[in-house]
Amino acid sequence: MSRAKRKLDHIEYALSDKQSGKTGFDEVVIVHQSLPDRSVNDVSLHSEVGGLLLSSPFFINAMTGGGGEKTSEINASLARAAKETGIALSVGSQMSAIKDKQERHTYQVVRKENPDGLIFGNIGSEATVSQAIEAAEMIEADALQIHLNVIQELAMPEGDRAFNGALERIARISDELPIPVIVKETGFGISSEAAVKLNETSIAAIDAGGYGGTNFSSIENNRQERKKLFFNEWGIPTAASIVETAAVTNKDVLASGGIHKSSDVLKSLLLGASAAGIAGSFLRILTEQGEKQLVEEIKFFQDDLIMMMTALGCKTVADLKHIPVVLTGNLYHWLNVRGFSPELFSRRS
Repeated sequence: MSRAKRKLDHIEYALSDKQSGKTGFDEVVIVHQSLPDRSVNDVSLHSEVGGLLLSSPFFINAMTGGGGEKTSEINASLARAAKETGIALSVGSQMSAIKDKQERHTYQVVRKENPDGLIFGNIGSEATVSQAIEAAEMIEADALQIHLNVIQELAMPEGDRAFNGALERIARISDELPIPVIVKETGFGISSEAAVKLNETSIAAIDAGGYGGTNFSSIENNRQERKKLFFNEWGIPTAASIVETAAVTNKDVLASGGIHKSSDVLKSLLLGASAAGIAGSFLRILTEQGEKQLVEEIKFFQDDLIMMMTALGCKTVADLKHIPVVLTGNLYHWLNVRGFSPELFSRRS
């Protein structure tokens, strides 16, 4: 099967596949502040990631490209929505365009539609330094995501089976590129053990990419008869992965994986992230309701966050890391047995 056809299959299955929703965000309870001493006019949504200033603490995360005209149209719409709302945008893996130059336009359309916006490139951990440079130059990227997708590859019939040297390649790319490098998981979560290793490199940020959103194991299993169902429940819930990552790294932490609501973004920030990436839910709105409705939804998210930050007395995104939250249920248990003292979140001030 061609890469282009596989890209189209991924979009189809991502839209139809039922997500588990087991992100852990439902087990994060915000402690209400009755005297916030704050006005909505005081609040700033700006956040910094790898030295880049984001106008909002959420962005359109990597989705597609490399699947012909359909993916080009999707990326063009996402770019226009990002431009109108001022948020950052990442393209999907650019390896298709590196291996097939005819697919380059499906990614370049993003910069064409949004010439002054913050655009993140995307490449796999198998990439060489020269391929990473090519991906960044292709779309004049402001940052480059390197995605980790071991489980997807293993679940994929035509996927990779060897993952040796990934950390060394990531380190070389981050040393050589003149733009920030973000390492992201693709729905199975970054553990503290992985975050410690990544922290030793010169990357700028780690995207936890937790379990609970688009499940690429399930998507790949839908494409084959002999299914590897054991991978469908594999992964670290997004909320737990954010805490595991933030606890051991001095890099900026991003959140993704099953983030559907503005309150999910807020809880990501409360747990230690600097920004959150949203993919599946925005793609569904775009394909089912259109570009105009996606723009409206992004603006609703921005308004919602201002309201919630006002209620908590927070002027900046960084202030949210001092707000007490109570962690309950499986999330509390996970973090407790992993040694991350979840009770400390409830005593912050």
